[in-house]
Amino acid sequence: MIQIAQYQDGRIELQEVPVPTPPPGGVLVRVAHSVISLGTEKMKVEQAKMNLFQKAKARPDQVRKVLETARNLGWRNALEKVRNRLASPTPMGYSAAGVVAEVDGGNSRFRVGDVVACGGAECAFHAEYIAIPDFLAAPVPKSVPTWQAAYTTLCSIALQAVRQTEPKLGERILVMGQGLVGLLITNLLKLSGARVMAVDLIPNRRGYATAMGAEKTVILGEQNLSDEVRLWTEGYGVDAVVICTASQSNTPIEQAAEACRDRGRLIDVGITKIELPWRLFAEKELDFRFSRSYGPGRYDPSYEWGGNDYPIGYVRWTEQRNFQACLHLMMGNQINLEAITTKRVPFSNALEIYKNLTLGTNEIGIVLEYGSTIPVEISSTPKDNSGSKTKTTISAKAGRITTPARNLSIIGAGNFARTMLLPHLKGHIDFGTVVNATALSANHVKTKFGFVEASTHTDAAFSGSTPGAVIISTRHHQHASLVIAALKANREIFVEKPICLTPAELVTIDEAYAASRSSVQVGFNRRFAPASKTLQKLLASAVGPKSISYRVNAGKLDPSHWFANLTESGGRVIGETCHYFDYFCFLFQSRPVRIYAQPIWPLAGKQDYPDSISAHVEFADGSSGQLTYSAVGDPSFPKESFTVFASGLVAEVHNFLELQVWRDRKHTKEKYSSKGHAEQMKAWLQFLRGDSDHPFPYESSRQSMALTFAAARSIKEGRSVDIDL
Repeated sequence: MIQIAQYQDGRIELQEVPVPTPPPGGVLVRVAHSVISLGTEKMKVEQAKMNLFQKAKARPDQVRKVLETARNLGWRNALEKVRNRLASPTPMGYSAAGVVAEVDGGNSRFRVGDVVACGGAECAFHAEYIAIPDFLAAPVPKSVPTWQAAYTTLCSIALQAVRQTEPKLGERILVMGQGLVGLLITNLLKLSGARVMAVDLIPNRRGYATAMGAEKTVILGEQNLSDEVRLWTEGYGVDAVVICTASQSNTPIEQAAEACRDRGRLIDVGITKIELPWRLFAEKELDFRFSRSYGPGRYDPSYEWGGNDYPIGYVRWTEQRNFQACLHLMMGNQINLEAITTKRVPFSNALEIYKNLTLGTNEIGIVLEYGSTIPVEISSTPKDNSGSKTKTTISAKAGRITTPARNLSIIGAGNFARTMLLPHLKGHIDFGTVVNATALSANHVKTKFGFVEASTHTDAAFSGSTPGAVIISTRHHQHASLVIAALKANREIFVEKPICLTPAELVTIDEAYAASRSSVQVGFNRRFAPASKTLQKLLASAVGPKSISYRVNAGKLDPSHWFANLTESGGRVIGETCHYFDYFCFLFQSRPVRIYAQPIWPLAGKQDYPDSISAHVEFADGSSGQLTYSAVGDPSFPKESFTVFASGLVAEVHNFLELQVWRDRKHTKEKYSSKGHAEQMKAWLQFLRGDSDHPFPYESSRQSMALTFAAARSIKEGRSVDIDL
């Protein structure tokens, strides 16, 4: 299929990429029409053409992330992550409509052949096929053509802004900015019974604003806004202002505040500079609000991707219900889409449209038409519906393979895999198939690293009878099923941590592992770090039990990050602390026997699962490990640091970049530059070639996961838990 791809050097291409796979509970849609959001997409094009200094100035939040990465992983890895990010293509588009081509087994609303409107900057791309979660698709009434239904997401943005405005019959409302969304807001405010004054800088917008219901239109530069408002409102000022501008100046905010009556309302929709003039806002007691995209549910992965709806009695208008309301208005011809659709062009001519964006255009609504879609055969990936299993005894396998792996495939080649894994393997083993959920990124990784094939179907990584290996680096909830599939296909496996999310999944993997001749290695990289190897040698010469105090200053989790979705990540206890419990097992080379863990932050309100814990682990040889994993510390403190006490020895490590040792009344300090990713990949390569034993067999990694699940159980039950291996 064909998809639009944008690069961070400003290039925009039509690329041939694999057809995506429906997300869990979602649908695959053959696109009929999509709408270019001129404001948002023009901004993306302009930012892509900026130099690095300009990009940094425009996105200081990203600069802070780079600095944090450099502090934790070193400048070399930080710069490599930046280069990978800049070299990776990004999709364009977020409002489309088409026909359902495939339905995931977990979806109960749609059937193949249904016409749907689709939204979401993460999925509703300008592409011939798009994979959409359930709540970001809405059924289109039969009387609504798909070119109109393609506006649904944009109309929902406007509708949510109107809901935040809370217009009352007869109120006078000012809409600043008559771009596509501003015009739709003007239309919906008129429908609500409000009187609308439209404001813009471009003279030809007056006709569009009038067509959408504006009672009066002011063109700044030609008319004085203050005078026009005073005349229109008999000197009182408007009841509310909806700000739809995109400006680096604070002038729109100041003009809006001046135009408002006492106790008026301001609603921000556009990406504009906001500095509230205190005296004016306080004197008028103005109410300032934001409108969040399509409505409640936006940026909540448990709603959008997990399918967890909000009860209608508590949240009347979710983004899904906003979609449906907009489509109902279209069915009654109440949204004047004909008036603002200035161009309808074939999808194959899209690059010409983007070329003109930065040159200036008088277009308003541009609809892309997908007249001839490439026919494809869609295949479904079998689902693993196995239930709970009884415990399986795990026996150690032979340490060295007899037939070297001839090629390597990967499932889930995100920025982490592209930065920390694949660069250390490229050129040392043939690359087979890259599988990504997003077709565009799969194609990019194929080109960048020299894979033979790109796909969005996981079974593509297991096809063929040639001895091979596979890396599994997807989101956590997919690890268990993919590991089992790889074991059945007799692939040598490297899976990022955690290997699974539940004890039942671990038992199922045990069974599949026992029945397979394959190996499994989990991405617990810290045990491979050079500092770890040095420390382990030092501890080997110290008699008696050891103890470690490990502090992880993890930082607050971005609520929009997929890791905040408990269903996908398993939470930080399962998804992150397993790293450190594994490190305890590595360092002591002893069997964990008991653990007590507790949350160190209240579990209430929005977050009712722990992301900050303290744990104490006892080992069979008398050693002990204390873990403090905190999301509430100060970010200026190192992310990871630990102190080890042994007979006649104290050692301290910071971010695995520095090791200090106190021994025989002497203090030494050594510097390192790796957290173990490169060393783990090198060791695995030697095993894949048949040159060495397996560097980290499954029998060891499952012990670390069993310890992690015991920690979660201890937190839940409020008591110490024995480790059942």
